[in-house]
Amino acid sequence: MTAPQLRPEKRRPAVMEDVARLAGVSYQTVSRVLNDSPKVRADTRERVLAAIRQLDYRPNSVARALATGRSKTLGVVSFDTTLYGPASTLLGIERAAHDAGYGVSVSSLHSLNRGTVLAAIQQLRDQGVDGVVVIAPLRAGVDALRHLRTDVAVVAVAAGPNESIPVASIDQMAGAAAATRHLLSLGHKTVWHLAGPNDWKEAEERIEGWRSVLQAVGAPLPALLRGDWTARSGYELGQNLLEIPEVTAVFAANDQMALGLLRRLHEAGREVPRDLSIVGFDDIPEAAYFTPPLTTIRQDFTDLGRRCLYALLARIEGEAGPTRVVVAPELVVRGSTVAPPKR
Repeated sequence: MTAPQLRPEKRRPAVMEDVARLAGVSYQTVSRVLNDSPKVRADTRERVLAAIRQLDYRPNSVARALATGRSKTLGVVSFDTTLYGPASTLLGIERAAHDAGYGVSVSSLHSLNRGTVLAAIQQLRDQGVDGVVVIAPLRAGVDALRHLRTDVAVVAVAAGPNESIPVASIDQMAGAAAATRHLLSLGHKTVWHLAGPNDWKEAEERIEGWRSVLQAVGAPLPALLRGDWTARSGYELGQNLLEIPEVTAVFAANDQMALGLLRRLHEAGREVPRDLSIVGFDDIPEAAYFTPPLTTIRQDFTDLGRRCLYALLARIEGEAGPTRVVVAPELVVRGSTVAPPKR
C-alpha cells in the first residue's frame, strides 16, 4: 500500500503588513512608497522596495483604489486595430501609460457609432478606470463624443468635437501637403491622389492638404480616386491610372494602397520611379523594403501616445491641460520618387 501523497502547503500571498514588518516600518510608510510619495527618505524607500521584492508582494488594486480613489488604470476605446494607424496609436498609448505606471483596459469596437462608443465608455467606467482615451478616426465616433457625460475624464485621438474635450492628433493636412510639395519640387506638373474612405476624418484631411498645395501653385487638380485603405483597392485604382497617360506622380493616402499600386504598375510593365513616382503615408515597417523603397510620410505614434496621456492625466487631476495636441509628421524620402520622365 503506497503512502498517501501530501499536497504541498499553499503559500499565503504577502500582504502590506508583511512588507512593513520585514522592512521595519509602518504599513503607512509602505503605502506612501507604493504611491510614490515624496515624503519618504531614500534609504527607507529602498528598504521597503527590497522587502517587496523579497516577499514578491503584489498590491491589491481594489484595496488601493478604495483607499486612494484611483485605480491606476486607463480605458481605451479603439476601432479596427487591423489597420496600421489605429493599431500603432493604441500601442503608443499603452507604452506611454505603462511608463507612467498605469495599466490599460481596451474596448475594441467593430463599428463606431453613438451607441457603441457610449456603451464602451460606460463599461470602462464600471470597471473603475481613472480616465478614457477614445481613438475616433470616423466621423460617427466624433459625433458620439458630443453626448458624453461631463463626470469622466476623456481625451479623443485623431478627431473630436471642437473645444468640448481635448483632442490629440497627427497633422494629416501637413503630411499630405509635404508629400504633394515633394513631388512638385521634383518637376511633376501635378499630383494624382488615391484617397481613403470618405467616412474617415484623416482621409478627408489628407485630401484637403493635397488639394490646398495644388491650388496654391496653380497646378491642375486631377479627379480624386477613392480607395478603402487596402492594398487591393490600390491595385484596382492602379488600372484607372494606367488609362491616363499623362500621370507621372501619385500620392497614396496610405502605404498599403501604395503597395497595391506598385504591384499593378509592375504587372503592366511600368517602372517606378522611372515612369511614375509614388509617395505613401504612414511609413509602415515594411515601406523601406518595397520595390522600390517607398517615399512616405512618417507618423510618430510614440510621441502621440505620450502627449495624449499627458493631456488625459491633466484632465484626471482637474488641471488646465492642453485642449489640442498636434504632432508634426515627417517626410521620408526613399527610392520611389524622382523627376518626371522627359517626353
